[in-house]
Parts: sequence; structure tokens; C-alpha cells
Amino acid sequence: MSGAGPGAREERFRALHLETYADLLRFVERRVPPGEAEDIVSTVFLTAWRRFDELPDDTRPWLFAVARRTMTNQARGWLRRRALDVRLRSSEARELADDSAGTAARIDLERAWAALSTADREVLALVAFDGLTAEQAATVLGCRRSTFAMRLGRARQRLRAALEPAEPATRSSLRPRSLKEQQSWTQA
Repeated sequence: MSGAGPGAREERFRALHLETYADLLRFVERRVPPGEAEDIVSTVFLTAWRRFDELPDDTRPWLFAVARRTMTNQARGWLRRRALDVRLRSSEARELADDSAGTAARIDLERAWAALSTADREVLALVAFDGLTAEQAATVLGCRRSTFAMRLGRARQRLRAALEPAEPATRSSLRPRSLKEQQSWTQA
């Protein structure tokens, strides 16, 4: 992203900031306390400014990866405090109408989300909440695209399973599993 002069460089940086700031802030806000999100995003853009000539053509996943590493560094500084989960909250005011079916679905989703591992939540959030492609999300996590696709598929399966109602213990569910059923993990 090198350019002619400092003025052109500053304009390109301003355009990058305008284009990515809101998405990056949302990405960070879902992972850290709200009062700390803007500080992390400003650190990301400071890093981007310092390394502006080294930025890849597709800067969005690079910025997300820098934000992720910055948050990891911040977490170490916060005395290994428990990371915050992605909070499912509505930005709209809650209506007083009877929305018991919707409420039940949200409760089920929150319960299923909490049952997932941190890694599964991260993989799902990168695609569902942050709108990254599989290739971009793989860049953020520092893995190959195929590895990310496998993790995403498995995370989706676990979320689907967590959303299914628990089946009552029946005679067939208590039967011993065959060797083929026990080794089904190889097909995941």
C-alpha cells in the first residue's frame, strides 16, 4: 500500500479507517468490556499506521487479526480475567407485547451458545456476527482455510445439537454402543 507522498498516504489511511472502523469496533465490543473496546481499536489503527506500507491488499482480515492479538495481550494484562462471551442482546427497545415464543427461542439460543466451547463460539462469531468469509476468518485465526472450514462445520453441528431438546432416557438410548458407533468421531 505504498504511495507517492505523505498526503496520499494519509488519505488512503483515512479511507481505510472509514471503511473498516465500525466493523472492527463491533468485533472488539463483543469480546471485551465496552469501555475498553475503543482503546483496542485505536491500538489496531495505530499499528496499521505504523505498518501502512506493509498492509496486504485485503486489509480487513489483517485488521481483525491484529485486533485479536491486541485483545489477547490485553487479556494477559487483565490478570487472566475470564473473557467475556459474545452477548446476545437486542439493540432495539424491548416491546411490551407478549413475545413468549421469541423469548423462549432466545433463551434456548443463549443456553446453547453458553454450552459451546470458546473456540466454537469464536469460529461461529467470525462468520455470523462479523461477516467474514472463510478465507478471511482463517487469516484472523492464523490457520488454513480448510482447517477453518472443518472447525466451522463442527461448531455448527455442536450448536445444532445443543439447540435440540434433550431426549428422555429410553431403553434404546441406554443400550451399549457398537464399535462402529463409538468410532463415529472419525467421520466428524
